[in-house]
Amino acid sequence: MPVSSGLHPEPTREEGLSREEAARLLAEYGPNVLAPPPAISLWARVFAQLRDPLIVVLLAAVALTIATADYADAVIIGVVVLFNTSVGVVQEVRADNAVAALSAMTAPTARVLRDGTEQETPSADVVPGDVLILGEGDIVPADATLLQAAALLVDESTLTGESVPVDKDARSTDPEVAQLQAGTVVVRGRALATVTATGEHSALGVIAASMHPRQQMTPLQKRLAGLGKVLALVTVGLCLLVLALGLLRGQSLELMAITAISLVVAAVPESLPAVVTLGLALGARRMATRNAVVRRLSAVETLGSVTVLATDKTGTLTEGRMLLERVWTPHGTATFSGTGYEPVGEFLHAGVPPSPALADAVRKVLVAGALCNDASLVPPTEATTPWAALGDPTEAALLAGAAKAGCAQEDLALTRPRAGEVPFDSLRKRMTTLHSTPGGQIEIYLKGAPEAVLEPSLLDEKPDVLERAREEAAALSAEGYRVLAVAAGSRADLPGHAEEAEGGLKLLGLAAISDPPKEAAEATVHACRRAGITSVLITGDHPATARAIAARVGILQGDEVIQPDLVATGQELAAGQVPDLTRIRVFARTTPQQKLDIVEAWQARGEVTAMTGDGVNDGPALRQADIGVAMGRRGTEVARQAADLVLADDELTSVIAAVEEGRRVYTNIRRFLLYALAGGAAEILIMLLGPLVGLALPLRAGQILWINLLTHGLTGVAMGAEPASPDAMNRPPRRPQQHVLGDGLWQRVLRLSVFVTILCLGISLWSRHTGGPWQTVLFLALLAAQLGIALGLRERVLTRLNPSLPAAILAAAALGVAAVYIPFLSHLLGTSAPSWPDLGIATAAGLAAFTAARTENHFAKSTSNASNATTTSRPDRTPVR
Repeated sequence: MPVSSGLHPEPTREEGLSREEAARLLAEYGPNVLAPPPAISLWARVFAQLRDPLIVVLLAAVALTIATADYADAVIIGVVVLFNTSVGVVQEVRADNAVAALSAMTAPTARVLRDGTEQETPSADVVPGDVLILGEGDIVPADATLLQAAALLVDESTLTGESVPVDKDARSTDPEVAQLQAGTVVVRGRALATVTATGEHSALGVIAASMHPRQQMTPLQKRLAGLGKVLALVTVGLCLLVLALGLLRGQSLELMAITAISLVVAAVPESLPAVVTLGLALGARRMATRNAVVRRLSAVETLGSVTVLATDKTGTLTEGRMLLERVWTPHGTATFSGTGYEPVGEFLHAGVPPSPALADAVRKVLVAGALCNDASLVPPTEATTPWAALGDPTEAALLAGAAKAGCAQEDLALTRPRAGEVPFDSLRKRMTTLHSTPGGQIEIYLKGAPEAVLEPSLLDEKPDVLERAREEAAALSAEGYRVLAVAAGSRADLPGHAEEAEGGLKLLGLAAISDPPKEAAEATVHACRRAGITSVLITGDHPATARAIAARVGILQGDEVIQPDLVATGQELAAGQVPDLTRIRVFARTTPQQKLDIVEAWQARGEVTAMTGDGVNDGPALRQADIGVAMGRRGTEVARQAADLVLADDELTSVIAAVEEGRRVYTNIRRFLLYALAGGAAEILIMLLGPLVGLALPLRAGQILWINLLTHGLTGVAMGAEPASPDAMNRPPRRPQQHVLGDGLWQRVLRLSVFVTILCLGISLWSRHTGGPWQTVLFLALLAAQLGIALGLRERVLTRLNPSLPAAILAAAALGVAAVYIPFLSHLLGTSAPSWPDLGIATAAGLAAFTAARTENHFAKSTSNASNATTTSRPDRTPVR
C-alpha cells in the first residue's frame, strides 16, 4: 500500500512553545493583527465637508447678510450649508458601517502546539516561534516556514493574484515553496509550520503598511475649487461696481450695500453644493440597491470622470472558480457548458452532440478524473449561494465535469472503491489511485501535468500519439488553460507498492481547466470601449493565462491578441524593459509595488484611473487610484479598507452602472450651473444696464433674493435628480483637465444671460411706456424666464423619471405670483398687482426663454458630437483598437 497523505507522527519541535514563552513573545511582538485604519472623528468629517470652496463662499455670504441684518437670507444660506454637510457626513458613516459588516476574511482562531498539546487560540495571540497545525480550509494566520507537509496546496490569490493554487513542500530548496504567508488558504493537505512573522511584520502587514491615506482632490473637487475662485472674484468685482454706480447716482449707502450683497447671493449658486450632494446621494442610493457600497460620496462622480479602468483578473474579471471547459481525446475534442462548480451542463463537439465513440472516450477521461480525486463538491446551503469546492479547485472542476456527463463521484466510488494511492506532490507532479472492481480486477487511474504523464516510461502508446498529445497540451496551455493528462490501466492484483502500477498505461486524454470570465465581464469591457474608457488588465497570474482572459473579454481584440508589445510581465518591468507603461494593456506576474507604479504612470499622464481588485496585493493600487473598487464578498479586508466603492455582490457590471451615475451627476451639475449662472449673470446685467436705459433701480434687494430662493432653491435642487442621458455611455469621458465651465458651457451661459437680459429689460421698458408697474413686471418676467430655461434645459422635456422638477417649477411660479397678489409678501417685496396684459407678457418671457434653452441644447449636442468624433480619433485618448 502506498503512503497516504498523513503527517509524520512527530513534528520537528514536538512540544511547541510553552505558555510562558508564548506570553513573553506576545508582549514582545504584540498581537498578530493589522493596525486598524485611524478612526475619523465626527468633527474631522464635518470640517472636511466645510472646506469645500463653494461652502466657504456661502459662509462668507452668511457673514455679510448677518452684518447687514438680513437674517432671513442668512438662515436660508445656512440651511443649505447644514444640509450639504449633514448628508455628506451621514453617507460616510453609513458606508464605513457597511464595510465593517463585510469584514469576514479573517482567521479568528488558529491551531497551535503549546506545551506538547494541540490548542486552539485566537489568531491575534499567535507569536513568532509558534508551531501551527494546518488543514484543509484553514486560513494561515501568520507567515511561517514549513516543518512537514503532505499533499499541501495553498491558495495565494489574495497576495499574488494567481488563480491556480500552488504546491507547498517542506523538502523543497526553493524558499518560496517551503514558506507560507499570512492570509492565504489551505485548499488541500495538512502541514506543520513554524511562525516567522506576525502582524505588521508579515507579508500581509507590509503590504497594508504601504497604503498611505490618499490626499489628492477628486476631479469634481478640483473643478469646483477652480469655479469657486472664479465666481468669488467675478461676483465681488461686479457687485462692487454696482455699489459704486449706485452711489454715484445718489442712492443711499445702506440701500446699495444691501443690493450689492443680494447680487452676491444671486450670482453665487448657493444651491450648487446641495445639488451636488443630492445628486451624489441619489447616486449612492441607486448603487446601494445594486449591492454597491459607496464609501465616499465624491466617489460616484469620480467614476464618471474615469478614463482608465485597471482591473484585476482573479475574482474580478473571472469567477474565481475553476471550470472544466474542454476534454481532448485521440477521437476528438468536447467542450463543456455550465458555470462554477454546479454539476449542471452538457458537453458537445462542434456545437452538436458528440458521436458515440467520442462520448465514450470523454466519459472515460471523466471517470478517471473523478476517481483519481481528493476533492468534493459542496451543494449550496441557500438558494442564493453557489456550489462550492472542498479541496483542490482543479480537482473539483473535474468532479463537476464528470457529473455533467452522468459520472457522479459518489456512484463511481460505490462500484470502484479506492484500494491504494500515490498522493500528488510537487516533485512528481502527478497522482495515482488504485480501485477494486466487482470482477476482482484492479483499475489504475493517473492524472498530472502533461510533462510528467506523457512519457514512454508510463504510457504504452505509439510515439505519434504522444506527440499529438504534447502538441495539443502546448496549444491549450498557450490559450491560458491549466492542462491535466489522464491515463488508465488495469491489472489482476494489488501491487505491494502503488508506484509499481505506474507503467504500461493507456492515454485517455487531456482535460483543459480554467478560471473562466464572469458572464458580465465581456459586456463590461465592451461598455468601457463604447464609453471611451481604456481597460487594462493587471494580474499576478501567468502571462499566457492573462493574455487568454484579456482576449476572451475583449481587452485585446483582433491582431492585438498576438502582438507581443501589449503584454508585459513583472520581471520585464523590474528589468526596465518597458519604457512606457501606458502602452501595455495586459500586465502579468506583477507585484503589489508594480501595480502601484502602473496606476501612477497613468495618473502622471493626466488620466483619471479606477482600479478594481479583491486581494491584499491590490490594496496599494486601490488606495493610489483616483477611485478604488473592491469586491465585498470575495475581497479581503485590506482591499475593502483601501477602496472607495465596495461591490457587495462582486458583480463588475455595477462599476459601469456607477460610471453612468457619475456622468449623470456631472451632467446635472453642469446643467444647473448653466441655469443658475445664466440667471445670476442676467440679474447683474439688468442691475448694471437698467440705469443706462432709464430704470434707476431695476430690482429691489428683496425681489432679487426671492427670485434667487425660488430658482436656486426649489428648482435648482430638483435639477440634481434629472435622469441620465440615453447616450451617456456612448461618448468618451470628459477630458480630465476640462474646467467645469469648459466645453463651451461659459459661452452658453453668456448667450442665455444676454438673451434674458435683453428680453426682460425690453418687457419692463414696454410696461413703463404703457404706464404699468414696470418693476413688478420685470420681477415676474425674470422669474418666468429662469423657470423656462430650467424646463428647456432638460434632456427629455416630457420624461416622467424626475417629476420633482416640473413640480418645483410649478411651485416656484405659484410663489412668484403670490409675491404679487398676497398683501404681506407684496408689501415685503415692494411689488404691485400688474394688469392682465402685463402679466401675460411677463409669462411669455418664460416661453421665449424655454425656446432659447431648447435651441441651446440642440446646438450644444451637435457641437459635442462633432467634438467627440474628433476626440475618439486621437490615438492618445482612445483605447487600443
